[in-house]
Amino acid sequence: MSIKLTRRIAAELMKRGESKVRIKPDKADDAKKAITREDVRALIANGSVYAIKEKHNLSLYSKELRVKRNKGRRRGPGRRKGSAKARQSIDYVKKIRGQRRVLAALKQEKSIDNEAFKRYYRLVKGGNFQTKGQLLSHLTTEGVKIDQQRLEKLRHM
Repeated sequence: MSIKLTRRIAAELMKRGESKVRIKPDKADDAKKAITREDVRALIANGSVYAIKEKHNLSLYSKELRVKRNKGRRRGPGRRKGSAKARQSIDYVKKIRGQRRVLAALKQEKSIDNEAFKRYYRLVKGGNFQTKGQLLSHLTTEGVKIDQQRLEKLRHM
């Protein structure tokens, strides 16, 4: 077929743009002969077709802004969009999602069964726990067995 087909299929398979896919010049004939996705996968596997690395542009400006905002600068009334209540709800959402992630991980590793998961999920929704730490300490006092190393990982999820 054509080398354009190979490039397009390779871009889909590697989840990159077509302009980032490269074909080695000495393997161009093999790339032209590739008809199926399996052929292109084989070319990718042996290195004839590859994608150039993604650039990660680090902005010094954004780093400086982050430092200033951590100090509390650039957070005045002129910067704010949305009511105070709307801004608080974002914090609530972050807190709840973190606690739900912990519960989901415990359910997946079978530390808690489905019934316990549902019960704690409702407690989290009701706002019974201020932090993930409180949730985990409550779970351990209720008799859920979580080893110390796993407990630390869950705290930082």
